[in-house]
Amino acid sequence: MALGKNGPLQQYKWHFVAIYIALIITVLLVFFTTVFQSDEPGAIPQLVWLAISLVVMGAVIFILSKTFRILGTIQDNKAKLDNIAETLEKNRSVLTKINQSSRLSESAKAIAFRDTDIQTLREAVFDKLQQKDFDAAFELIEEIARRPEYGQLAEQLGVQATKYRDSTDAERENEIIAHIEKLFETCQWAKASALIERLVRDYPNSDKAKQMRQQLLDKKEERKKILLNAWDDAVKRQATDRSLEILRELDQYLSPNEGLALQEAARDVFRTKLHNLGVQFSLAVSGRLWDKAIETGGQIIRNFPNSRMAEEIREKWDVLKQKAAHKSS
Repeated sequence: MALGKNGPLQQYKWHFVAIYIALIITVLLVFFTTVFQSDEPGAIPQLVWLAISLVVMGAVIFILSKTFRILGTIQDNKAKLDNIAETLEKNRSVLTKINQSSRLSESAKAIAFRDTDIQTLREAVFDKLQQKDFDAAFELIEEIARRPEYGQLAEQLGVQATKYRDSTDAERENEIIAHIEKLFETCQWAKASALIERLVRDYPNSDKAKQMRQQLLDKKEERKKILLNAWDDAVKRQATDRSLEILRELDQYLSPNEGLALQEAARDVFRTKLHNLGVQFSLAVSGRLWDKAIETGGQIIRNFPNSRMAEEIREKWDVLKQKAAHKSS
């Protein structure tokens, strides 16, 4: 409980003083005056009045004590929140500096994310078409057309939407299957699975629709074999970064037993990667390349947070930032 100058106990000390004064006055009235004395039959005895007074005072003191403890806890939590807020502010400043140092221009960002935006818009329109909500699909295309950079895309989507709307059920089914096959090519398994289930629901008597479930499994198995071969090749060539990249994607395809089989090889890859980063970090520190040391140390902390090396770097992190800031100035 906070007992400082501004702590709850200090702020409410006069409450305790008032209670103790009232208690003393009550005791004096009971023993040295006739206020609580009465000769009438059935009157409450003097000692009973004293006991009642003591119980009431004790209850008040108990309630206030509990209240002060709660207030103290609140103040302690406030202090902790203030510390957290200060830490977050420091982190925000660091992130701002990192963002400023590695920031792309707005035009470069637009180019980098343009393909993703186009794919997302195509899928949004196709989703409306598959639901046979043609009005919503064409409204979306009109919204896309309002943006000059997507004028050509809007024209293409308009032609496709019109063709889909005017198609027969069999043609629509083939269109959906073609779209699912494109998702197979880009390994978008979750989206492909959702589309397949909707296709089967919309065309329950279609053998082609039902066969897409098995095709999904076959394509995933095919991708797993490709990744396993690439993993073996990367490990043999001691291409650590490539091995880790493959392993991250491969993880979603492996059964528990397959994961155990690769565990030891994966450990070796992680150990090699950590060792290489450790060497780079040490060289950067020795050469007083503080920005490089911070970059490499950040990689170690992010990718190997539970390692001893990451723990040691965290302990020196503030010193590294100070040296980097001093060098920059």
